[in-house]
Amino acid sequence: MLGPILAALAAYLVGSLSFAVIVSRAMGLSDPRTYGSGNPGATNVLRSGSKAAAIVTLLLDAAKGWLPVMLVKWFGAAHGLGEGTQALVGVAAFLGHLYPVFFRFQGGKGVATAVGVLLAFNPLLALATVLTFAIIVFFFRYVSLASMVAAVFAPAYYLMGDGVAWAASGEKTLAMAAMALLLIWRHRENIRRLLAGTESKLGSKKK
Repeated sequence: MLGPILAALAAYLVGSLSFAVIVSRAMGLSDPRTYGSGNPGATNVLRSGSKAAAIVTLLLDAAKGWLPVMLVKWFGAAHGLGEGTQALVGVAAFLGHLYPVFFRFQGGKGVATAVGVLLAFNPLLALATVLTFAIIVFFFRYVSLASMVAAVFAPAYYLMGDGVAWAASGEKTLAMAAMALLLIWRHRENIRRLLAGTESKLGSKKK
């Protein structure tokens, strides 16, 4: 059990790197926790007016979900670490983003990091999930709604693709379901605003 525990701890620490804050500081921008939604994520960094900072944040947040899983994929077998550990480190990295130990446990909502985990699980799965996100954003212009819908569809896609595009594992299914539930929980204020009709649409200033 020591190997999976150490791998999960390392993944959590990697996930705890809040790149929205780090990138904003490096580029001389305001702390994203002090404006807009107050969420340290790429969408809120975009509100700073710097598309470059938002893109870099998005890529790095995704990378910190992708890398821990891929390291287990590449090197874990020699140490007895299999798909269960891949699932565990994926969730750990995601939790690090939500509750970063280096930033007083004040993290983001985990969308980009979750996509990075899905990309490591299977690129086709990640593509299907991102396309779902894009479709919802295109028609409704709500990033929060698109994020939650895509998160719910991810484990559904995974199960539907079992035996066709990949061999599904119970551990990864549970990991994706857990991430979906946590992501929805982190969007609870957005849900209230969506129901009240006050949620900000993409391209508009936060109400």
